[in-house]
Amino acid sequence: MSALTSAFSFFMSLFASLVGQLADLVEPLFQSSATAAAIVLFTALVRLAVHPLSRAAARGQKARTRLAPQIAELRRKHGKNPDRLQQAVLELHAKEKVSPLSGCLPGLLQLPAFFLMYHLFSSREIGGEANELLGHSLLGAPLGGRWVEALGDGGLLGQAQLVYAALFVIVGVVATFTYVRTRRQLASSGQGQGQGQGPLAQAEQQLPGMGAVMRVMPLLSFATLITVGVVPLAAGLYVVTSTTWSAVERVFLYRDAPVAGALATAG
Repeated sequence: MSALTSAFSFFMSLFASLVGQLADLVEPLFQSSATAAAIVLFTALVRLAVHPLSRAAARGQKARTRLAPQIAELRRKHGKNPDRLQQAVLELHAKEKVSPLSGCLPGLLQLPAFFLMYHLFSSREIGGEANELLGHSLLGAPLGGRWVEALGDGGLLGQAQLVYAALFVIVGVVATFTYVRTRRQLASSGQGQGQGQGPLAQAEQQLPGMGAVMRVMPLLSFATLITVGVVPLAAGLYVVTSTTWSAVERVFLYRDAPVAGALATAG
C-alpha cells in the first residue's frame, strides 16, 4: 500500500469517526435515524464554513454591477472590435480586483466534502475494518443504498422508495423555485435597457461565453434529481441539504442583485 493510499485510508477513518460522533450527539433526538441526521448536520456545518465565501461572491457580483457604466463606455469605444472589447473588459475586472467567475468558488469548495461522503458510504471497508455505517438507515432505507436498489427490493411502494420519493419532491420544489426566481430576475433586469442589451447580451459581451452560461445555469438545479438517483442515499442527503441551503441563502444574498441570482444558481 502506497503512502498516498495509507494517508487517504487514515483520513477516511477520521471522517467516519466524525460522522459517528455527530450521530452519537443527535441520537437522543433522532434515534435510529441519527446517522442520517448527522449527515444533514455535517452538511450544514460545511455550508456555514463556506458561507463567508458566498457572501464574498455576492459582494463581487454587486461590484460587477457597479462596473456596468464603465463597461458600457468600453462597448461604445470598442464596439467594432469584439476581441479588443473583451480584452478591455477583462483588464477592467483585473484592475478593480473583480473576478467574473467568483460565484463558482463556494460550489467548487464543497466538492471534497461530497466526495468524502460518497466514498464513505460506497466502501465496504474503512481503514481495514468493516464499514459499520453501511448498516445505518433512514426510515428503513440503507444510507449506503441507491435508488435502483430500492426499486429492486420493494418496488415503487416500498418503504425505502418513499424516502427517495420525499427527497425527489424536495429537490423538485427547490429546483422549480430557483428556476422561476432566476427567470423573473433576468426578465426584471432587462426592463428599461436598450434593444439587444439585456442581461444575457451584456454578460456575453463582458465575458466570452457567459451569456450561454446564464441561459443554462437556471436548469442545473434539476440535474440534482439525477445525482440523488445514482449516488448512495447518504451522499444524496448531502446534495439535497446543500441545494436547499443554497436556495435559501441566495434569497438573502442576492435579493437586491437581479442578475446575480442567475450567476449563482449552482451549488
